[in-house]
Amino acid sequence: MGLESRLALLALVFGAVVGARLAWCWQANELATQAAGYEQQLATKDQEHGREREGAAVAVLGQLEQQQAARRALEDRLQAQDKTHWKEMNDAQQAQARLRDRLATADLRLSVLVDAGSVAAQDCGGGVRAPAGSGGVVDGALRAQLDPAHARRIVAITDEGDRGLIALKACQAYVREITK
Repeated sequence: MGLESRLALLALVFGAVVGARLAWCWQANELATQAAGYEQQLATKDQEHGREREGAAVAVLGQLEQQQAARRALEDRLQAQDKTHWKEMNDAQQAQARLRDRLATADLRLSVLVDAGSVAAQDCGGGVRAPAGSGGVVDGALRAQLDPAHARRIVAITDEGDRGLIALKACQAYVREITK
């Protein structure tokens, strides 16, 4: 091989190496440009995603605040109803206690109206009605006074009934408030 062919071969190899190096640099620059573009796109998407998450968090916090406010309002209404219930229960118990005290001291006597027809059938005295007393409400009505022990049992039964009705009313009010 001659010197000219060696120089041509060397120029060809040198040109290939320089071309490869230039292609490599150009490709690296192009990849760097694309990577920068991708990084910018990713940064933009990260920002958008962050804003979406922040908006969702704000919405959830708003709903939570609304639910807490509604719960506080419900608890306040239920507490007011509870106070009303206990006041009614206490008032009923005091009224029953006063009634029991009046029965115990004979200040008050319970009596019942007696059917005149059944008394006349049982009475051997000809069925003549006794005249009404000065404190009577119904003219000529026969009344029989109850034994104090029976009166106390009747008052106890009505006391339990009153408490049951008050408790039922409180339960119904509670259910109405809860289901609003």
